Amino acid sequence: MLQTQVLRLSILALALFAGLLAEARVSPVPVPQELRSTEYTVLIDGKLVDVAHAAASYDYVSIESTGPVKVSITAAEKDFWATGVDIQPWRLGIRPTRVGNTIEFRLNFDADRPVKLSITRPGDFLNHAKMLFFFMSPPVAPPPTTPDGFFHFVAPGVHRESLNPKSGETWYLAPGAVIFGSLNLWRVNHVNVVGRGVIVYDGPQNPEDDDGWMQKPDWHCIGALEAHHIHISGVTCLVRSRTWSVQMKDSTDFVYDDLRVIGGNPGNANQDGMDWLGGGDAVVRDSFFRASDDVFAMQGNWDGYEHAKLVTPGEDVSNITVEHSVLSTSISNIVRAGWPEKTFNSHNFTLRDSDILHSGIGSCGPPFALFTYWGDKGTKGNHFGYTFENLWLDDWYSLFQIEQDEARLHDFIFKNIWAFDQPPLVGSRINGPVKDVRIENVKVGQAVADSNAKLRLELAGNAPQPAYAPVDRWVHAEFHVTPAVLTPGVAAEFSADSVTSPHARYTWLFGDGTTAQGQHVRHRFTDALGTALDGTEAIGAGRFRVLLRVEDNAGNQDWASQSVVVVSRWHEAAALKPGAGGVGGDKVEMEPGLTYSIYPGSWPELPELGNETPTFHDVASDLADVYSGGFTRFAVTYDGFIDVPADGGYSFHLMERDGARLRIDGDLLVQTGPPFAEVCGSPVNAVRYARGAIGLRAGRHSLHIEALESMSPGHPHLLWEGPGIGLADVPARALSHQTGTTRLTKQGAPISTIEP
Repeated sequence: MLQTQVLRLSILALALFAGLLAEARVSPVPVPQELRSTEYTVLIDGKLVDVAHAAASYDYVSIESTGPVKVSITAAEKDFWATGVDIQPWRLGIRPTRVGNTIEFRLNFDADRPVKLSITRPGDFLNHAKMLFFFMSPPVAPPPTTPDGFFHFVAPGVHRESLNPKSGETWYLAPGAVIFGSLNLWRVNHVNVVGRGVIVYDGPQNPEDDDGWMQKPDWHCIGALEAHHIHISGVTCLVRSRTWSVQMKDSTDFVYDDLRVIGGNPGNANQDGMDWLGGGDAVVRDSFFRASDDVFAMQGNWDGYEHAKLVTPGEDVSNITVEHSVLSTSISNIVRAGWPEKTFNSHNFTLRDSDILHSGIGSCGPPFALFTYWGDKGTKGNHFGYTFENLWLDDWYSLFQIEQDEARLHDFIFKNIWAFDQPPLVGSRINGPVKDVRIENVKVGQAVADSNAKLRLELAGNAPQPAYAPVDRWVHAEFHVTPAVLTPGVAAEFSADSVTSPHARYTWLFGDGTTAQGQHVRHRFTDALGTALDGTEAIGAGRFRVLLRVEDNAGNQDWASQSVVVVSRWHEAAALKPGAGGVGGDKVEMEPGLTYSIYPGSWPELPELGNETPTFHDVASDLADVYSGGFTRFAVTYDGFIDVPADGGYSFHLMERDGARLRIDGDLLVQTGPPFAEVCGSPVNAVRYARGAIGLRAGRHSLHIEALESMSPGHPHLLWEGPGIGLADVPARALSHQTGTTRLTKQGAPISTIEP
């Protein structure tokens, strides 16, 4: 039986309890033995705290605090942090120190906002990633009893029975209370569920199929049917089975404060964070979601995948606000509305002032995005009033995908969206007569996307042109760094452009854990390891993510980001041998483009090609200009030179679906992650992405790229940035090869013409 006590606690006793909590500056939330993890050892201000296992390979720590804390994390796995450390949200500017298997950092605390972090290794955020989530909130005390209902106290410890509140009840889940079951809100109203308790849902759903949509008790972590006026605060949901985590059908007036949802399942699908099937009038604030599907989804109904059930009209979904939250998914969208064949109406959805840590990669019909409206196969309904404002994008896939044949989609606003450190992996798309799409101050790095080309936006199906609003110059963030060449210990000048507001405040986060204030500042980087501590001695360069925030007294703000490469080891330009390939004299003959070789074969991942023999070779003007010889499954290598215009630190960004790697001057600089399959029957893989930094002297440097095309037609996509070069495709004019280098040796490798 669930151990509950119906208590009529006195105000004096509650005040005493709250006072005791307030005196303890740091109070770890206790974790029962069967929930504890041994993957990490965590110290807060030098004191050991419990680590809890959540789902899949995800763990978390939860503490209550009234001030800044020092965090120390030691991984059990040997050399776990050797490839780097990624602490998100990036806009917090946290960079730890690292000694062996231990990382340390100081975490400041804003009493008005809980802190929610994702701590992992760079680029390692998909379903098999080892991730540690960190939650810090102000202390919570039991609420006072209410005169019109019972107050239920769920004590610390393990309880193996679901919660089934009745109308008018308040349930307090004490820190350390763990409930294996569900929170069922079935036809109830005026219910409060608060505290610091944990609900672990591990149900009977088929791990190979999708039956997690069903509306019935004990089928979700939080499930609601025709429930109204519900307040849920401080609760943690751990979802281990293939089911939708928080599902509300025909329910209204829900408020979620400081909700934490962590979901993971072996199938890596059908595990939404929060779904509305009719209803709305809801607020989600200061919350955290890690999902294995859409983080938020809106439908009018859902009763199965049969055609007759899909086309049955559903109820309206309206008036939903999500704010001050931290959102992450291993797959699918951050926000999705619609589904093929579905009919319902929706309006007034707002997502604002929130961090997007990991936007799912891949596609299910349209590519995944920050926002997708999927109006395929005769979908119907009037959908309008969607606003996405003041959002920070870390790892992301695309901005939006909006489609519907009917001319009843209108009024979509994307305003003040700041994408840090990474371009979109696929473009955005509007398909059909979607009206009144407004785009205002959507930025990638420092560049404002003020045209379809800059946004990588495709219009189809007679879609009207979206409106690009002018940038508010009162609080515009843009900056410059001098000198162009940075080495450890060299002072750099960071200068922000002037803005109109007389009260503008400039805050710099240098990516090395330090900050500064002012329009013009000086800063020295002490090492060349980069923000993510992923710089290596072999490469000798580190990429620092520098952020600038500009804000005024009215709360308006703008952000800009730029990578700054600090170099400790220079790569000299190649010394070319004259006369190669039969060219006589002392002159070095160069031709445009790269040589390439085709290796037919079927590999699950990009192999090492040194021992493979190519079928043929030719010259390509760029990475897309390749003839495969009729092979549909093959690997390709590109060889030649890249012309670097000036000394400096350069960042290279590589994208490919089946896998690719980049070597410069013989050093492996970038390699994409293993293939990651798209879902919903798609035969191709998602776009994978990786980046790296290197210090290059002006001149030609050898370039070697290997790429695999086993499942996904396409070609590698290479971008760069450096002194005087904003993030852009490597132009064909920068690529060349030496005359005569297209001959092959017996081993099938291009003849080298570079001095050792």
